[in-house]
Amino acid sequence: MQQQPPIDPRALARRFPQDFTWGVATSAYQIEGAAHEDGRGDSIWDVFCRQPGAIADASNGDVACDHYHRWQADLDLVGRLGVNAYRFSVAWPRVQPLGHGAWNQRGLDFYERLVDGLLQRGIAPHLTLNHWDLPQALQERGGWADRDTVHRFVDYAGEIARRLGSRLRSLTTHNEPFVQAVLGHESGIFAPGIRDRGVAVQVAHHLLLSHGLALRALRAEGVACDLGIVLNLAPIQPASGSEADLARARLEDGRLVRWYVDPLLRGSYPQDVVQALGADAPKVQPGDMEAIAEPLDFLGVNYYSRTVFNADGAVDPGSLGNPLTDMGWEVYPQGLADLLMRLHRDYPLPDVYVTENGAAFPDQMVDARVPDHARTQYIASHISAAADALAAGVPLRGFMVWSLLDNFEWASGYAKRFGIVHVDYATQRRTPKASAAWYRDFLLAMRASVAA
Repeated sequence: MQQQPPIDPRALARRFPQDFTWGVATSAYQIEGAAHEDGRGDSIWDVFCRQPGAIADASNGDVACDHYHRWQADLDLVGRLGVNAYRFSVAWPRVQPLGHGAWNQRGLDFYERLVDGLLQRGIAPHLTLNHWDLPQALQERGGWADRDTVHRFVDYAGEIARRLGSRLRSLTTHNEPFVQAVLGHESGIFAPGIRDRGVAVQVAHHLLLSHGLALRALRAEGVACDLGIVLNLAPIQPASGSEADLARARLEDGRLVRWYVDPLLRGSYPQDVVQALGADAPKVQPGDMEAIAEPLDFLGVNYYSRTVFNADGAVDPGSLGNPLTDMGWEVYPQGLADLLMRLHRDYPLPDVYVTENGAAFPDQMVDARVPDHARTQYIASHISAAADALAAGVPLRGFMVWSLLDNFEWASGYAKRFGIVHVDYATQRRTPKASAAWYRDFLLAMRASVAA
């Protein structure tokens, strides 16, 4: 990628309010390791990683970043960045190995220590209940395709909220239900590796239903923290103004964006997508849509790039004229502003957080440093796009960089590095990258603007 002049952190800091939330994000399976310790059960990702060819480098999350044992030092890293928020997830099979029945006190104790450690450092905990690692024992009973899993999730949400809710700033039910449904159950490239569109659509419905029922149950118990869900969203743009390209882009927007946002904020699925699904449309029981539309305290948005479609499918990102990340995704910061402003225009939005934004690049260690200028520019330009959306009236309350650490990048294994802190997997040595230094300087500028 051609190096561009760095964005001045002081000028950028002046575009945000004093009470804006700034954070970094991680997820349990990607960093924790300790997969077979202290009573943790198998998740669907543990089992999926054992399938030959499922993971690009044949790796797994057994050790990952060893965060389970190194969490205190990792929280010190978070503290030195100067953020006021940390988004993380609970591994359901660590706290309830079978996904039903007995709770694992040693697993619960780990998250108690983690939350308390954040609070001791002045960092607000933002907890996600489901970042894809469903207990394998529930998968063997049908997984998210089985309606009973909805109720097991509600039980799980209640237990975590009872133990931790009073100390959390926010609680997210699900991270990216589209990915869990479509990549896990339609294309099968993520756990549990199922390839059936009808199953995927029903899984999506059950994820949304479990979200709504969990919010109802938590509010009935008086949970005080903010409650919401996190969606991976992107602008879906037509390659041309032709009717065929416009129609395809509209349908794909329905599959990625409207299929999730419409039921959450409007109480119904988009009818054009329902019609396109035909016999694969979900089985919806009376009361389901009202439950899914339980009011949100916040909507989390994960943004990485846009997608352009012609009538035949997605256009090769490399043909669009912009740089690509190591994942092959187009660098397109304007898409974040476009997306947020579109949501603000089309929906009655609650508070919005950018809960993930970041990029993988082929980092190189040079003299014990990682000069990841491309990632620095990526993060800075997307923060600038977020400022544009804020200025346009979007109720944007926070921004969280993905990710704190290089980690297990799902089906890509350890080959793709998203961290602003480099991890040497052989030694577990952490080295903050140039992007971490820029983010720290930006947050120092934020504090300076508050003091002024």
